[in-house]
Order: sequence, then C-alpha cells, then structure tokens
Amino acid sequence: MEITTEHGARTCGSCTLCCRLPEIETLAKPPDVLCRHCTGESCAIYADRPQLCRDFLCLWMTDGSLADHWQPLRSHMLVYEQGPQLTVLADPDHPGAWRKEPFASDLLRWTEEAERNGRYVVLFCGDDVTKIGAA
Repeated sequence: MEITTEHGARTCGSCTLCCRLPEIETLAKPPDVLCRHCTGESCAIYADRPQLCRDFLCLWMTDGSLADHWQPLRSHMLVYEQGPQLTVLADPDHPGAWRKEPFASDLLRWTEEAERNGRYVVLFCGDDVTKIGAA
C-alpha cells in the first residue's frame, strides 16, 4: 500500500505490525499475535478483509507530519487515533522503546497537546496499559 501525503509518499513496505499488534475480534485474532492471514509481507485476504482492517489508519502512513522515526518498524510502535484517544501499540518484543528518545519527548508533547484539547494518549504493551500523563 502507498499513501501520498503533503510530505511525499509513504508505504507499508515490509511492515505488518497492524497484522500483529492489535486485537481483531472478527478474525478471532488476539493482540500481539500475527494474523493467520498475514503472509509475513502482506494480507492473503486483502480484497476481502474485514471492515475493521479496511478502516484502520496507521498515523505514520496518513499524517506526513509524523516524523520518520515513527515508522512502525523503526519505532516498534503503531500509532492511531480512536475518537479522543491517541493510541500507541508498542511491540512487546521492544517494551522499553517508548521510554527512549526521541519517542518519550514526542509522547509527552502529544500528551500536552491532547490534554489542551480534551483528549488523551494511551499506550498498550503486552498486558500493560499506560495513560501517558503530562509532567
């Protein structure tokens, strides 16, 4: 998949974190487990994938202002919006990635901005759920 933003084209490339990190109930896929339809490079049922998968928008793909270090395979995190919540799914194989720079500073900045607008940032990593709070 390729999406062109005002900052240029971004592609999923070999990233399949959206096929592994989120739970997908309609496919009976638990979180942090590779979807049985993922070939390792793409989706074997892409044309017939569930609506939830069709509607999913990885923020790195859709928001060209999101820095390149947030590319999911680089950051080990998947970022997306869910109503007032900015959701960050951290790869449990890299549980401390979100605490390192430049990610920690970005998360803090996003949290401060979110709180000013009545929103919030939540990070999921394995069984851990963390509401990121501004200092």
